[in-house]
Amino acid sequence: MTQTLTETLERPQTAGAPAGPPARIRYSRKRSFTMRKGLTILGFMAPAILFVAVFIYYPMLSGSQMAFRNWNLSNLSDTSFVGLKNFQTIFADPVFYTVLRNTAVWVIGSIIPQLVIGFAIALWLRRKFRFRGLYQALIFFPWAISGFLIGILFRWMFNSEFGVINDLLQKAGLIDTPIPWLADPTTAMIAVTIANVWYGVTFFAIMILAALQSVPDELFEAAALDGAGKVRTLFQITIPYIRMTLALTILLRVIWIFNFPDIIWAMTGGGPANQTHIVTTWMIQTTQRGDYGMASAIGLIIVAILIVFSAFYLMAIREKKAVQS
Repeated sequence: MTQTLTETLERPQTAGAPAGPPARIRYSRKRSFTMRKGLTILGFMAPAILFVAVFIYYPMLSGSQMAFRNWNLSNLSDTSFVGLKNFQTIFADPVFYTVLRNTAVWVIGSIIPQLVIGFAIALWLRRKFRFRGLYQALIFFPWAISGFLIGILFRWMFNSEFGVINDLLQKAGLIDTPIPWLADPTTAMIAVTIANVWYGVTFFAIMILAALQSVPDELFEAAALDGAGKVRTLFQITIPYIRMTLALTILLRVIWIFNFPDIIWAMTGGGPANQTHIVTTWMIQTTQRGDYGMASAIGLIIVAILIVFSAFYLMAIREKKAVQS
């Protein structure tokens, strides 16, 4: 630790003026950054840096370079550099565009119901009523279950022979014969989307409820005094106040759903006829075939799509915020 001496005069001294009180001396102490402190900080950070480098960055870089090689388990003697050949093969495959369409349907068909239902649940849980804590625990419970396990449960529920979904629909008189939910290309995507909506509603409920806790009660009281109804209060007070939380939650959930193959893989495995394949399940299937070069190329395409989407999305909400302010 070093000390620097700074002399400050309470009043200026001019020539011929009577001598004033002695100058007051102020000592200021500054902590200097030494090499020893730097090494100490680095020593504490080293385990985390090593962990991230070994288990995140090294596999990511290693997998990325495989996308530009002929890396197939059927012929490990030839792992030569092939450039963009794997990407050209992917873009020339008609299945790729089917997978992209399925991915868009999967994301949009999941995110909108999850947001609406999760918002409604969060508004309900914000109210004070008896056994509210118990209801919160029951609603948040699905988020603690594995997504793959959720897929297995819904696969049994949508079974065409003894599934509970067909049984309930028949008893309600809505259908006459069982629907082959997971065997029919037109209903398979509906089934997996319903399962994902049920699973993801909890995430929105948690995040939105946490944001609603920060809205001051005085705003709602003032709106009630002004005669604002529930709908007007929702769209003019509640939603604008938690707008940024909603925007970031939607972004996180879109990325999550885009990279979430668990439910689809457990329910349909991407079938029938590739009609429920999304990019991540297609990548898993390619990996199982042993074509690691092609799978790595699909992974890089996924990263590129998410980076572009995130960039445009963040710019859009930033511009909207600037216009509204």
